[in-house]
Amino acid sequence: MRYYEFNAMSTQVLLAAEGPFEAVETGFQEAQAFIEAQERRFTRFSAESELSALNDAAGRWFAASPDLYALVALAADLHQRTRGLFDPAVLDALELAGYDRSIAELRRYGAPAAVQVLERPRELRFSALRLDPEKRRIRLPEGLRIDLGGIAKGWIAGRAAAGLSRWSKACAVDAGGDACMIGLPSGEASWRVTLEDPRDAARTLAVLKLPAGAVATSAVTRRRWQQGGQARHHLIDPRTQLPAASDWLSVTAVAPGAAEAEVYAKAILIGGMREANRLTNLYPDLEFIAVDQRGKLWGSRRGKELIDD
Repeated sequence: MRYYEFNAMSTQVLLAAEGPFEAVETGFQEAQAFIEAQERRFTRFSAESELSALNDAAGRWFAASPDLYALVALAADLHQRTRGLFDPAVLDALELAGYDRSIAELRRYGAPAAVQVLERPRELRFSALRLDPEKRRIRLPEGLRIDLGGIAKGWIAGRAAAGLSRWSKACAVDAGGDACMIGLPSGEASWRVTLEDPRDAARTLAVLKLPAGAVATSAVTRRRWQQGGQARHHLIDPRTQLPAASDWLSVTAVAPGAAEAEVYAKAILIGGMREANRLTNLYPDLEFIAVDQRGKLWGSRRGKELIDD
């Protein structure tokens, strides 16, 4: 297995692949170029991105690229599946909580002063967006802006892995914990993925044995900052429009696709055990493992079976 690392999407990206040297190197270069191009398209931190253009066009029909249309359509579907716990329309709340610049700049310069809690009119809901599949158009309600950060990261990882698989029968793309694995490493019955302790990133709580597919972790301890003397993080609870309060520090979800795994991990972290039970009952190919404040592991029955003894 060969490895290649670089920084993108405000995180560390790891590519892994087996195969002839030249083929794997070509696959790595193509995957990096794809990831960096998609980051430029979907970032909310550049006025030149297609996502920013969509937000600026709120209230009007917007002709989207195939990739943006596919991602927003998937986001709309997952918004419904999670009963709104996954909600891309939290951009205003993120900025009010201080996350109005990249995480690197936020840590370097600090967050702006705290402001009032966001109160959004009922008509300004993500569920009110309209999709026109024939003309590939999107219409956001006037005044509504969206953030596709997490789901875009998972979607990009999945698409990059699919591209890399043209050069390797066993490969993986891991974008800051959102990972997609294709095939299996030679001589192995599974992929081995470490489950880090959300209280100490240098410590491993467990090793997961995973089949081909995807895994993603959401945590309230990864992207944190101080605002007006209060600890903030990037996972907004759409019900309160504030950083989520959860009994769990992190949730790792295993699902067929990386975008789905990312969304389900976030929804379960925000919604707790009740939402976890509902989702795993509805979607039998979804499993999860959660870590609480004391480092204790919780999870679905088959999720726990993924832990290497």
